Amino acid sequence: MRKWIALTAVAIVVTVSAPLVAQPRSAEELLAKAIAYHDPDDLWRQGIWRLTLGETRPDGTVRRTVLILDNPAGGFDYSTQDGDNRIEGSLTNDGCTFRLNGSGTFSEEEQEQHRLTCERLERMRNYYTYLWGLPMKLRDAGTRLDATVGSETFGSSPVTVLRVGYEEPVGRDTWYFYLDPSSYALVGYRFFHDESANDGEYIHLEQEVEHESLRIPRVRAWYTNADQRYLGTDTLESLERLDE
Repeated sequence: MRKWIALTAVAIVVTVSAPLVAQPRSAEELLAKAIAYHDPDDLWRQGIWRLTLGETRPDGTVRRTVLILDNPAGGFDYSTQDGDNRIEGSLTNDGCTFRLNGSGTFSEEEQEQHRLTCERLERMRNYYTYLWGLPMKLRDAGTRLDATVGSETFGSSPVTVLRVGYEEPVGRDTWYFYLDPSSYALVGYRFFHDESANDGEYIHLEQEVEHESLRIPRVRAWYTNADQRYLGTDTLESLERLDE
């Protein structure tokens, strides 16, 4: 009788001191929790946002870029300093326009040198709206969530892992998104063009910029997958909503 009581007491202690924490069982549930952390009120998709970025490169140079992302209409405005030149571009459903050092007139040589084309501006819009709109952009059409939810260590911290692929013509890369297992905040991600070749890059995220309930990672440090070579850091210096 005493032995049975002792075993029961041990069982009670273990149950109380180590409660089970429910983890997401599917990729959809994990993504929903990540979006609930970063953008519970769907502000990103509905808003027109101005982002001011400081883009630092390994040689120590810092380029400041201002973006206006009109997410409802798909519009995009871009302004940056490229050496001694100020480049501004605007993209709408009707086409695109550029200004070079304040002028809308420039030579074919200048156009080629600074890559002032609508196609490049579209690629830039897709690049910036995707990376700064994560994890919300993982709801976009053509995104394939891997059914398996994984866990591993990213940097020195345990993370929950969401694996994502894309349908043609949306994309070909394979992405891994790393989430804090307690809050489901996005703490990093990694992509491969060819995973078997270990190409591509990984990105560490730190800090956050907030606007009401929206939380956007502030600092993004980029490294190569193959040799962990540092590529640069992008810092969100300010975030403003323009349509309020």
